Amino acid sequence: MQEYELKVLEQYDVDVKGTRKTRGAFFCDTDQGLFLLKEAGISEKKVPALYKLGEALKEAGHAEIDQILPNKEGGYISVSEEGGRYMLKHWYFGRECDIRRSRELSQAVKNLAKLHLIMVAPTEEFVFQESNLKNIYESHNRELRKVRKFIRGRTVKGDFELQFLKEYDSLYEWADAAVCELAASAYDGLYADSIVGNYLVHGEYNYHNVLMTQEGIATTNFEKFRRNVQMEDLYYFLRKSMEKHGWNVHLCDCMLNAYSAIRPISDREMEYLKVRFIYPEKFWKIAGSYYRSNKAWISVKNVEKFQTAVTQTEEKRKLLREIFEYSL
Repeated sequence: MQEYELKVLEQYDVDVKGTRKTRGAFFCDTDQGLFLLKEAGISEKKVPALYKLGEALKEAGHAEIDQILPNKEGGYISVSEEGGRYMLKHWYFGRECDIRRSRELSQAVKNLAKLHLIMVAPTEEFVFQESNLKNIYESHNRELRKVRKFIRGRTVKGDFELQFLKEYDSLYEWADAAVCELAASAYDGLYADSIVGNYLVHGEYNYHNVLMTQEGIATTNFEKFRRNVQMEDLYYFLRKSMEKHGWNVHLCDCMLNAYSAIRPISDREMEYLKVRFIYPEKFWKIAGSYYRSNKAWISVKNVEKFQTAVTQTEEKRKLLREIFEYSL
């Protein structure tokens, strides 16, 4: 641990017995248990709301979260001599949720459902509001058309560009279908109710942020929390899981049932999930990554990623048909 990072710990009323490096942070063994020291990737304006959210979750009985520990001056962010901004957070002995184990995935979505029941108007502090999904998808589709126009104009085209043009029409059909389905859905009312009702999402609920401990599940890294339709969290977790399980219909159905057994999913929310699954998100991400990259050299890995996006889009057909009764 660097000297300036050790000095940051002096700003806290804890007795540090030892530290060890982990992914982008440091574990700190103290007289008050295990903590994690990490750089604060969050604005000063949002930190008080993050702390109050943590307190609200704990008061509601959801104690296993990585709540921020205030420093000796009562602040949530500590600044090092080098100017770095740090947070010290409660942490847990455990391991990340194993995405290969269906039982743990079901436990994780149950945990998410319990969080969502609590994460409704728990703080009056500033909370970022997610943009309307209609605007997001329209922007995404403009980007896709822009990338296609750019590639068409290239004199010399490599494997990636040739494959992109070959598959573009079929993949863009999915993107356009998602926009049409969204326009015909009850999304506007669902979004408005979520914003006005101050419904919060975790913002990055994936298996990395779900720790399996002896005491149960601990949920971490709420820094991207914001007001939005709560199904965004469930969609994100389901998509990440489905990508690892070949879009297994039975597993998806089990996870939806596990969540809805605790927090019932409304018709509007199921409609929202359907639209999110229709949109070829991986295709859009790869196209954007290509456009922002050094286009003089495209790695074989990027070509493979694009082919995976094509394959997974086709694999989704069965899931959309059997779970959401939708066919393209």
